[in-house]
Amino acid sequence: MPKQKTHKGLSKRVKVTATGKILRHRVGGGHLLSGKNAKRRRRIKSPATIAGKAAAAIRIQLAKGRT
Repeated sequence: MPKQKTHKGLSKRVKVTATGKILRHRVGGGHLLSGKNAKRRRRIKSPATIAGKAAAAIRIQLAKGRT
């Protein structure tokens, strides 16, 4: 059976940490930032983690979940 290919679009959007967590960017930080308060802008700037079934599916698409 051939190897699982990496989903290139997804690999550009998420990052797998050394401990195996999956980080994604938060939405809303592209433009119109002057209308958002400072607390909201700080929260948007920090990455969010993906957990559970979604993370398992992403690991398979990144070819890091199958052993």
